[in-house]
Amino acid sequence: MPVTREELARRLRAAREACGLRQEDVARHLGVSRPTVAQIEAGNRAVSSLELDKLAYLYGRDIREFLADEFREEDALVALFRRHPQVLDQEDVQAVLRESIALGRELTNLERILGIERDRAALPVYPLGPPPTRWDAVRQGDRVAAEERRRLELGSAPLPEVVDLLETQGVRTAELPLPEDLSGLTLFDDEVGPFVVVNNLAPGHSWLRRRFSYAHEYCHVLLDRDQRATISRASEPESLLEVRANAFAAAFLMPRPGVEAFIQGLGKGQASRLEADIYDENDAHRVKARPEPGSQRIHMHDVVLLAHHFGVSRLAALYRLKNLGFLSQVELDALRQQEADGDGKALATLLDLPEPDSEAARNQFRHRFLALALEAFRRDAITRAKVRELAATVGVSRNELNRFVTDDDLGQDDEGDAPRPEE
Repeated sequence: MPVTREELARRLRAAREACGLRQEDVARHLGVSRPTVAQIEAGNRAVSSLELDKLAYLYGRDIREFLADEFREEDALVALFRRHPQVLDQEDVQAVLRESIALGRELTNLERILGIERDRAALPVYPLGPPPTRWDAVRQGDRVAAEERRRLELGSAPLPEVVDLLETQGVRTAELPLPEDLSGLTLFDDEVGPFVVVNNLAPGHSWLRRRFSYAHEYCHVLLDRDQRATISRASEPESLLEVRANAFAAAFLMPRPGVEAFIQGLGKGQASRLEADIYDENDAHRVKARPEPGSQRIHMHDVVLLAHHFGVSRLAALYRLKNLGFLSQVELDALRQQEADGDGKALATLLDLPEPDSEAARNQFRHRFLALALEAFRRDAITRAKVRELAATVGVSRNELNRFVTDDDLGQDDEGDAPRPEE
């Protein structure tokens, strides 16, 4: 049954109020007066398809939701606003959230067009409640990381490409230039499923930091699905869910057995005094040994090698070593100062271990997204204009688009294009 004008008006008003927006905000977005918005929400004025499309984007909704038989009052964006009310005063963050949700829906639609199905059942359920203390948060993160590594049969080796790992678990991923304070966000939408976005804004969010962010957000996917939406901010390090996610990321990327084995492979990690009692059926004999003084100390070159081995930043490696008992607080502070002085980067260059940050890694998502769009176009499922629209969504210009296809594929303009069906 078609939705009546009155019911559509009610849904639009409910969506606006759920997002904490005023009629003035909506009017500015549509380019109309506030009384016009009031008339739309009262059911006294029809809303055009173009206006409905703009309103759906503003409210973080799929346009089809407003025309469906049933309408959900709350979605991922609404849940996020309720959990992070301060976002309502940050227009730049709101804009990124809307862009992220729209991007997730476009990706879902392209996969649906191409017959790509994701196995959401692949994700396990870890029945853990919210951690009551910071220590409990750390313990939960460590334990779930170890269990997840066992489930995925990863052993204690360095992780493969984290993005690929998440994708195999049915998690959609993307990279966007988020505000500096945001390292990433996770959305749980009924249509999109779990969707992780990490910050790729250079230079503060290098490939190594993004790798850590993906692991961090994966913890939210595994443990915080009931939240429907989470934002990871540098300004909220004390949040227990963030502490848990950080502990998970460190343990997931640098498992204790793997770190211990690597350090031992460097001839370090032994106790300062070694003792053993040997029993020979008559009596016990104590055997003692003491490593050469200073031989067990962790140096910056050890940290550089460890960080490179596990694909993490040197700071992340330092804190993991401290938490595993390989460094004292004094040693950690000294090594952190060396890193701040540039010693770590210089040693990495000396050891022929350059910073693993490349344009190819930075653009991995948009290349994958655009490839899906091009395939949908070649199957006559979307129009040429839609390809350009999707390309612009991920920051790909028309000139860049021509790197993927020839002018014969896309044409120089839309004149004479035969209409193609779109879903």
